[in-house]
Amino acid sequence: MATPTVSVIIAAYNAMPYLTRCLESVVEQTIGQSALEVIVVNDGSTDGTPDELERFAGLYPKLIRVFHQENSGGPSAPRNVGLGHARGEYVFFLDADDWLGTETLERMVAMSRENGTDIVLGKMVGVNGRGLPASMFKSTQPKTDVFHSRVYWALNPLKLFRRELIEKNNLRFPTGLPIGEDQPFTALAYLAAKGGISVIADYDCLFCTLRDDGGNTTSRTKGSEPRLRFLPTMIDLLLENVPPGRDRDHLAHRHLTIEVQNLLAHISREPADEADKTLARLADTIEPLWHEGINDHLSAMARLRLYLVRHKMLDESMELLRFERSLAKRKVSTPVLVENGRIYARYPFFRDPEHVVPDECYDVTDAIGVRHHVSRVELTGSTLHLAGHGYLHRVETRDVTTELVLRERDTKVEYRLPVRHTETPGLGSDEDEGVYVYDNAGFEAAIDIDTAADGKPLADGLWDISLAIGAQSAVREVRIGSKRAKNLSGKPETQVVQTVKGNRAATVYTTKPFGNYTLDLGEQKHKVARHLLIDSARWSANDNSELVISGHSTLTAFPEGELTAVLTSDSGESAAFTAERTPHTELFTIRVQVGRLTPGLWTGELRLGTAWSVPLPPLPLTLEAAKWRKGGKPWYAKSIPSKGKTKSFALRVDKVDLVRAVLGRLSR
Repeated sequence: MATPTVSVIIAAYNAMPYLTRCLESVVEQTIGQSALEVIVVNDGSTDGTPDELERFAGLYPKLIRVFHQENSGGPSAPRNVGLGHARGEYVFFLDADDWLGTETLERMVAMSRENGTDIVLGKMVGVNGRGLPASMFKSTQPKTDVFHSRVYWALNPLKLFRRELIEKNNLRFPTGLPIGEDQPFTALAYLAAKGGISVIADYDCLFCTLRDDGGNTTSRTKGSEPRLRFLPTMIDLLLENVPPGRDRDHLAHRHLTIEVQNLLAHISREPADEADKTLARLADTIEPLWHEGINDHLSAMARLRLYLVRHKMLDESMELLRFERSLAKRKVSTPVLVENGRIYARYPFFRDPEHVVPDECYDVTDAIGVRHHVSRVELTGSTLHLAGHGYLHRVETRDVTTELVLRERDTKVEYRLPVRHTETPGLGSDEDEGVYVYDNAGFEAAIDIDTAADGKPLADGLWDISLAIGAQSAVREVRIGSKRAKNLSGKPETQVVQTVKGNRAATVYTTKPFGNYTLDLGEQKHKVARHLLIDSARWSANDNSELVISGHSTLTAFPEGELTAVLTSDSGESAAFTAERTPHTELFTIRVQVGRLTPGLWTGELRLGTAWSVPLPPLPLTLEAAKWRKGGKPWYAKSIPSKGKTKSFALRVDKVDLVRAVLGRLSR
């Protein structure tokens, strides 16, 4: 019997009518039924689940295997049974009330095989109001790990696992936990995934349903007690498997925020005497994970919440919980205090003399929202002009100190340039119900390439452009460009500008994928020569000794009179012919006075100043020889096939040999 690619394991308990759609989504997978085996374990259902399973097994006898057992009280035991029977290269755990996008398994297997990864997460979509983790699905990640991504925030097992990973590490679901039984299994799999982890964010892979009857396991299991049973398990798992340091702190962040917040919600429903004891248990449980340095990874709200929990301040914890709930419903963000360059959110108990809570629990300086918009970006001559606005969310624009920051990407050399502050009446009225006013947030700035480096010319490089937005002594820096006027496309605009150091190439463009502005000096990424193009060549209708070369330039600008065609003879002579530009277009014309050329073989190139050149292309073979008279004698010019693999311009100019011409006619 051939080994299936994927074993889909489904634990089913009273899953009707959701089970039907679940199974249909599996059999319809584009990976094909021949690549699948479906193992469904009926965990003592008392509704129509057993009959529906047998019906599907009858329809797909080679695909679906059904196992019946007494109710175990949770999904762990049936999932373990499924693992015991699985034969696939991969395993996918699917809940009986959820379903798959049609291409899910095909995409997941392809992602794993292309990148050699052991686990693949697929984007999850909540149905009927089901809340799901989303932070890990902001972008597709072909290969990452548990320490450099947000995958740990998704500890459910609804993913694709390489079965070898599971068996090699003896992974099974613990059966003694009423909820959270999937977290130890998934966490250990993440930690063991030496081949890496993939994330698919550009396709809806899994649809998870909030059941109308509230029958989802987590929603059925109430109270803080079951949560206080699995949280110590997870904390012990981290302490045993991840050494102290940044990696452990990254994973601890999840438990110190999500789990603690959820537990406080359950504690709020308990009688006061029980709630006090439960909070004390919670404080003791999280203590091994908490240390002073972990505050750097937490939001101010999380720091405050943990401080109150760790100090077993029940009343204050409940008040903060109520504050968070009301904040979620309000349209106005919490006011702040700006003091000595720091910004503090006015959360409950801030500088309350009856509650000694340190200011660091309220410090939002590094997390404060930074708003900006660019309305003008224009390179005129050697000066780049910018305009727009920028402000710190909830910080009134008083004592504004905003500066423009230029930072070279590789060397990190930076220069700070002053801006002219402009008024922005009404700015902010569309958020926070207009409570906060930002009427002096505008800026106008000029970056002069000749003087921006502390009075000296900027060096060649990629100069990233930022704003250091300052108000009331607080300063936050932000790259600008991602928010800009619709008429600013952000596409690269390359031009050649005259500077004190001569002609220089300058390109203003926005980066991918973030769309922030950068000034490219010296063709680091954007070459000038590719913007110079020859379209055609022909003999003038009015002058047989004039070759008309037409072309176009996609440069935004270049110095007038410096685009020329330069011809060089095999004897070393040269002649230059200046391009004539068609006003308000990209077109140019170069009139080569062939009659001025001396006898010889002439090659040519298109030059812009002295720094840039491109070879002139060969003249069309269909172009007949030109003839004219000079000094009473006949002359000619004709295209000569160039030698070598590279085809280029070659023009033979000479007097007509009258004797040879006569003999040629007589021989006809």
